[in-house]
Amino acid sequence: MTSFTFPGTSITVRRMGYGAMQLAGPHVFGPPRDRAAAIAVLREAVERGVNHIDTSDFYGPHVVNQLIKEALHPYPTGLALVTKVGAKRGPDASWNLAQSKQELVDAVDSNLRHLGVEALDVVNLRVGPPLMAEGTSIAPQFSVLADLQRAGKIRHLGLSTVNAAQVAEAQAIAPVVCVQNLYNVANRKDDALIDQLAAQGIAYVPYFPLGGFAPIQSSALDHLAASVGRTPMQVALAWLLHRAPNLLLIPGTSSLAHLRENLAAAELPLSPELLAQLDAIGGQRA
Repeated sequence: MTSFTFPGTSITVRRMGYGAMQLAGPHVFGPPRDRAAAIAVLREAVERGVNHIDTSDFYGPHVVNQLIKEALHPYPTGLALVTKVGAKRGPDASWNLAQSKQELVDAVDSNLRHLGVEALDVVNLRVGPPLMAEGTSIAPQFSVLADLQRAGKIRHLGLSTVNAAQVAEAQAIAPVVCVQNLYNVANRKDDALIDQLAAQGIAYVPYFPLGGFAPIQSSALDHLAASVGRTPMQVALAWLLHRAPNLLLIPGTSSLAHLRENLAAAELPLSPELLAQLDAIGGQRA
């Protein structure tokens, strides 16, 4: 499994990580259906070499970070915990904007407390739809996080659900080590941004590896996966690893079986012919 070092940091992670969002209850709200199973997934992920876990204190809320602490604290050397701020959950499980200065400070403190750490490895500012209009200035919010970084509460900063202009706006304030956006073999809007970030050595972390597929795209992926005896998710993940060397994956699951399948995708070879067929999926529509 290949590795990646976040720019300007000592953080080196394997490119196949783990997204902890699904460990919370239904709709990412409340406790897990099976707490012991959630703990087991986290421990096995780390035992199998995962050293990049994506989380947030608004998952649950608080639930997922509490699970991570229970399962893994004291954390093994080299484990990177990447969290995000900018949203909060309502009592009805709604997702709400939380980007005032005090809300961002409180969110960072809450992540620190529930993860049980003195400083957060990476904090992503979550912006963009549906929380914010696309292209909104993020300078005020990112400046708050930069102040918290200087105060020692955050080691490194990232962004989530942003465009190239917002990345540049943030970089004028403080270094950006990663960008987390929607991207997969069918949703290719960020192709140019990925290449721009790769040229700068900045990590790109795609979420929803099977999200937003049209029926014809889904059918095409199913067919190609069946032709090599793998699941569509495994092939979709393998394609992402081939797309660019700065892509870091964080597939999420609450199942040990699915965790093992996802991790196995890191070793899945894709022939030039299969890669070409997968590339073509992005141009197919229903």
